[in-house]
Amino acid sequence: MTAATDDAPASATPSATASGEDHKAAGPPPGEPGKPFAKNPFMFGFTAALGVLTALALAQAVVSARSVIVLVVVALFLAVGLNPVVEFLMRRGLARRLAILIVFIAVIAFFVLFGWAIVPPVSRESAEFARAVPGYIQELLANPTIKRLDDDYGLLARLQDYITSGDLGATIAGGIVGAGAVVLGAAFSGVTLLVLTLYFLGSLPSIKEYLLSLVPRSRRARTRELTDQILDGIGGYVAGSALISVIAGAVAWVFLTVAGVEYALALALVIAVCALIPLVGATIGAVVVSGVGFLQSVPLGIACAIFFTVYQQIENYLIYPRVMKRSVDVTPAVTVIAALFGGTLLGIAGALIAIPTAAAIALVIREVVIPRQARL
Repeated sequence: MTAATDDAPASATPSATASGEDHKAAGPPPGEPGKPFAKNPFMFGFTAALGVLTALALAQAVVSARSVIVLVVVALFLAVGLNPVVEFLMRRGLARRLAILIVFIAVIAFFVLFGWAIVPPVSRESAEFARAVPGYIQELLANPTIKRLDDDYGLLARLQDYITSGDLGATIAGGIVGAGAVVLGAAFSGVTLLVLTLYFLGSLPSIKEYLLSLVPRSRRARTRELTDQILDGIGGYVAGSALISVIAGAVAWVFLTVAGVEYALALALVIAVCALIPLVGATIGAVVVSGVGFLQSVPLGIACAIFFTVYQQIENYLIYPRVMKRSVDVTPAVTVIAALFGGTLLGIAGALIAIPTAAAIALVIREVVIPRQARL
């Protein structure tokens, strides 16, 4: 017992000695800890400045990519709007790819018809105007007032100097280049929009399922139901707007043809396209067509103005409520406000998607927010 007792301290002593030697070799203790790194005023300011710069960079990136974002949003909106037509064809036994192909052929055929009806009259009128320019100049030269101004200020001499100096050619060339760039940009945007719409339309079910998979399982069924209602509302709005546009164009074509207005088909297509613009589209189309009628004759212009005024009342009170009864449910005040905000932010495209967006927000508020508030 004594030996065992003596051995225990003896075995513990070298260990304690070794630990003391290791402590001396490690140096003095580090001292009291300083302030936490996150509470350093300099680091807080530096982190805040980086956050502000990052937010500004993201905002600048969004502004720079605004046109791309608009194309993506409009393409997704068109895909959701065309999806009910695709599903209708699928219920008739067609495969989804074939149904999408038929819908896209119809869309492309509309644009081809629009170009075929618009471009030849514009080209013909431009050529006639170019041929008539010399006659207009001769009439100006024969005008006594123009002659007096030319004698006093030398207008014709200055005009001749401007033409021969090359400034006119440079201006015209710059205008042609700018117009060509605008046309090419519009064509590129149109092709990009069609491709994006085709992609979204083909993968819309998978996109929907993927987004629903991000929702918690307990709320997935309710979210699916709300999503289906929103998509049905947007699809109904797009289909209803297209139907109203077709009706307006067809009625306008019949009237313009019977009335003897030149370029009746082109003007009817203008009415159909303008009818897609919320609130002011029908008025814009009526003003344009009535102006063309006035250029032909005053009685014809008055007849066009009266006809389109009467038709707009019939459309607002009879056609629109019947076509849109299964579509979006938005009060008139919200419709006007949404269209104004959408048009201000994204132009015509924003005005087009503002109303169904407002309807979707109203649906979420009615189905989610209000019942939750009622339970509190």
